Amino acid sequence: MKVVVFDVVGTLVEPWPRVSRAYAEAGRRHGVELAEDLIAERFAAAWRRQEAVDAAATPAFATSRGREIERWRGIVDDVFEGSPASDAIFVDLWEHFAHPEAWRPLPESMQWVEDVKRAGGEVALASNFDERLFEIARVVEPLTLADHVFASSELGWRKPAPEFFRAVEQRLGRQPEELVLVGDDPLLDIAAARNAGWQAVSVAAAPV
Repeated sequence: MKVVVFDVVGTLVEPWPRVSRAYAEAGRRHGVELAEDLIAERFAAAWRRQEAVDAAATPAFATSRGREIERWRGIVDDVFEGSPASDAIFVDLWEHFAHPEAWRPLPESMQWVEDVKRAGGEVALASNFDERLFEIARVVEPLTLADHVFASSELGWRKPAPEFFRAVEQRLGRQPEELVLVGDDPLLDIAAARNAGWQAVSVAAAPV
């Protein structure tokens, strides 16, 4: 039986409240008012900038806990345009998204994972996340059903790096043809997995 490896955010769970609202509320707690639609626009641009930084690095898409903190600090700073409160807002948001209460299951996600388990397959999580994922996966369904949990900061690589997939294979003791990735991102999940020799199944992306 193949191992089914699920992406996490946008595939099995989503932030709740959504990212733009969480950022707006964090900003408000520190005296900064920003409209959610403006936050969403700035967040998308900041995310693209950080992806470009990782793509241009040597080696490309290598990561660590320190790099992930740097990434998210940069995103928060861009969203709030270097406000004097940006550091405090970053700490607030880093802690917020570490709490299981900040995440909720997406429709059908429990069914997908349970179907794999009922068929006798193994379930793994493999995400461009940091070590905060481990605590979240212990509490939030359907992540609690996973047999293995892999975070990019702990693996040392982010998707779409081929090394990300090689690291998961090594941890699982499996060959590429024995692995299936289920994900929502057409490039970071689906194309990257297929380029690594895995099978891949696309699901609809959840809005953030």
